Amino acid sequence: MVTHKSTSSHTPVLLTETLDALSVQPGGRYIDCTLGGGGHAAAILENSSPGGQLMGIDADPQAIEKAEKKLEKYKDSVLLVNDNFVNLQTISHKYDYSPVHGILLDLGLSSLQLNGGGRGFSFQHNAPLDMRYNPKQKVTAADIVNSTSEARLAYLIKTYGEERNCYRIARSIVKERPIKTTQQLTQLIEKTVMRKGKIHPATKTFQALRIAVNHELEYLETTLKQAVDLLGFQGRLVVITYHSLEDRIVKQFMQKESRACICPPTVPQCMCNHIPRLRLINRKVITPSSTEIGQNPRSRSAKLRTAERITTQGDAYANTEDHSFITIAKSTGWRKPALMKKIRMAFIAA
Repeated sequence: MVTHKSTSSHTPVLLTETLDALSVQPGGRYIDCTLGGGGHAAAILENSSPGGQLMGIDADPQAIEKAEKKLEKYKDSVLLVNDNFVNLQTISHKYDYSPVHGILLDLGLSSLQLNGGGRGFSFQHNAPLDMRYNPKQKVTAADIVNSTSEARLAYLIKTYGEERNCYRIARSIVKERPIKTTQQLTQLIEKTVMRKGKIHPATKTFQALRIAVNHELEYLETTLKQAVDLLGFQGRLVVITYHSLEDRIVKQFMQKESRACICPPTVPQCMCNHIPRLRLINRKVITPSSTEIGQNPRSRSAKLRTAERITTQGDAYANTEDHSFITIAKSTGWRKPALMKKIRMAFIAA
């Protein structure tokens, strides 16, 4: 159990659970792929001191600016990169930042994005239909809403929003085009779909548009594969999701990478020769406590999954000397700073 030190008055989603899942240790090296306001990053840096290092990645330049101020006192231990986490491996190689002890992906929107003016992420604030994490991206939500065919629009809303009224909403959008603001779109959906329950009728459509604009699901699948390659022995992969589409991808990926055989059930004998690279840490998904949900209602849908990197001689070590080192690493833990250099050389050799 990690002894958690206080970091700030603002508490990110599942903070204690995240630090425990990452098994944050002094001298550890970590990557926060979704930096946001820097809440998780600050906690990781504080609990990995002395000697801890963190690389923070975010596609949103405003998030980088905000996190830079928050993490000012850790400036000698932190590297901030304005890029999309789909380029995780390229970024890590560029900055010679691997292997690592832990990688975190918190896939929720930050308060900066939800409450920031002019971003268009929330139907609660009137703004241009943008929804780009990075303003350098070409396609906006307005482009999709105003130029996509009715059939394609319905498909996106159904697939990425799991919205059963997708066809009615798409039909209404096409009839009312052009639609340029979040308020226009929200009012249109409210007229098209009667509100039932606590969920606003525009919630799922906004989710679908945001996912489509930023290619979130495709990028997530690619990033998970890269993350495993960057983890060292006993390194942890921790992912926090907020809707079933993301969670399904993460769950299936971790389960697949933890199995010795991934052959179809119809195959009588294993033919895949698949070598498991992960071990599931929490087979039962971790969710926020009722106390946290009461303090931060946005956390209510969060789900945390963790897996640990499994390293074998054939997987990561090139010779007998390196194999003998794995015995030392397993018995004493490779998280100690004194072992970092030799571990790094072993992975380079592999």
